[in-house]
Order: sequence, then structure tokens, then C-alpha cells
Amino acid sequence: MPRQARIDAPGALQHIIVRGIERKRIFFDDQDRDNFVARLCTILPECTARCYAWALIPNHFHLLLRSGTVSISTLMRRLLTGYAVSFNQRHRRHGQLFQNRYKSILCQQDPYLLELVRYIHLNPLRSGVVKNFNALGEFAYCGHAAVLGRLRQPFQDVETILNLFDSNLTAARKKYIAYVQKDADRGRRPELTGGGLIRSAGGWSAVKGLRRSNARVKGDERILGDNDFVTTVLEAAQEQLERKYQLAAKGFDFEKIVERVAAVFGIDAHQVLAAGKHPPTVKARSVLCYWAVRELGMNGTDVAAKLGCSQSSVSKSAKRGEAIASENNLKLIER
Repeated sequence: MPRQARIDAPGALQHIIVRGIERKRIFFDDQDRDNFVARLCTILPECTARCYAWALIPNHFHLLLRSGTVSISTLMRRLLTGYAVSFNQRHRRHGQLFQNRYKSILCQQDPYLLELVRYIHLNPLRSGVVKNFNALGEFAYCGHAAVLGRLRQPFQDVETILNLFDSNLTAARKKYIAYVQKDADRGRRPELTGGGLIRSAGGWSAVKGLRRSNARVKGDERILGDNDFVTTVLEAAQEQLERKYQLAAKGFDFEKIVERVAAVFGIDAHQVLAAGKHPPTVKARSVLCYWAVRELGMNGTDVAAKLGCSQSSVSKSAKRGEAIASENNLKLIER
């Protein structure tokens, strides 16, 4: 059976799980881990992605991200490719480092955000990387220490998580610790990482109950959420796919989008592509980035190459372009 396409959308909450090929180590020592963390510090802000939780285990890692203007696929390609090249050079090895396909699960924020933060931050304890719960708070390669305020990671959004517990920082940290510690002795959580129906229903026991009652629940291995959430996400994904087919059928590529932007803003196509801070040009380029990345599905790296700028600039422009298009009711395809 062919693999299903990843589901992604701007602002979506995604649980990313990446394993080493044949479950072999991808981190041998702190130098490897520091290398990986440094890449997170660079790539996540450039892709305007937020990280709520993370953990590095010798043969795999977890990330809980909210995607920004750059797709999760593009973000992960940059992260994994760059790290793999560096790792291979350092350890004098060749070939693939990661399993062929990493797992990305689009998640319903309520009620799963805090559950996933807890699950991910307990991974070093469950896997035996640290000896006990107190040691987990000192482990530098997991987001738990940052939430406790013992380490600072510029790519990690600690404030959003703590505000879900209390507006007072000290009280929030106490409640967070109690919440995480409550689950410290619990084993695997198949309802968070198992098959789609298992996730949607809340575990195997819930699935069995549904089967006994002949209830019909929508499930998808790419999604963590209840029946309504799964249905909504799948409908939106299908709509996005149909939109891309529609653009392709009408012959839309980057060059045609440039022409469309030029027509919308009443300027020449070469002005759209020209660098500069002239307001009409900046607005036109912003909408161009938004339509190219979001509508056409181009990755930020390719758009940056065509515009002669950095990928982070494309990300910022796409975000600005979305606002401009929304405020002025600009459409790529005229109805």
C-alpha cells in the first residue's frame, strides 16, 4: 500500500519522531547533541516554527512543533540533511543516518498539547538516559530543564506552556512539575503514538469499546485527535490537494505567479523580482512568496534561490504576504 502524503498546514501542531536507521545511534556524545541543538537554534526561528517540547535519545528524538510559514517537510529536510552530513563527516561514516521516513503526527491542541509535552519530556527517564526524575531536571538535552528555568534554549517556547498552568511563574512551575511527575511511572502511551484509530479513540480499550458498540469513528495514522478533528483535517487536506491540482491544470508555476502579482499591483514583472525597499515592490514580493509557498506548494529554499535572498527572508515575506492578501482580498485565481 503506498504511503500517504504528510498533512501539514501553517500553525499546525506536529509531533515529530525521528529514529536512526536500524534503530542505531544518531547521537554518540555531547558534541553530537550540541551540534543538533545548534541547528535547532538556527532553523526553527528561520522557519518561524515554535517548539513546545523536545528530547534527544541516543537512537531517536522527539520534537513538538507548531509550524510557521515554512512547511514541516522543508524544515525537517534542512535539519536532517545538515545534521547527517556533519555526523557522517565527524564519525567517518557513509550512507543513511535516519530511517527512510520519519513520523509526523498532526495533533489537536486541546486536550493533547500538555499530554504530549509531558510524554516527550519523560522520554529520557523512560528510556534510561537519566536515572530518576530529579536527574531529568538537570538533563541538558530535553526541554524539561528549560521549562524549570535551569537552562535556556532560545528555540523553545516555555512561556506558552507555563501560562497553561498559572500566570504566576513560580506557581506555574510547581504545577508543571506535579503534572509531569504524576505520569513518571507510566509506561508506553499507544494512544499518543500508535495507529490513527487508537489515537483518535484514546487507546486500545476505547477502540475495543467502540467495536463492541458498532460505533464508527474516523481514524488516520497521521493525526492525533477526536473524530471531528480528524474529519476536519482530512477535508482541509483534500481541499488543499484539489487546489494544487487546479493550479497545475491552469498552468500555474512560479513564473505565472510573478505575472499575476505584477498584474495585481500594476507593476512590471522584473520589478516584482527586483530587490529593494520600495513599498509597492516589498508588498508585491511578499504576496509572491505567500502564493508560491502556500498556494503552489514550493519550498522556501527554491523560492529564495529564485529571488536571490535567504530562506528566512522568504518565510517572513510569506507571513507578511498572507496578511496583505487577506486585508486586500487578493486571489491568485480570479473567480
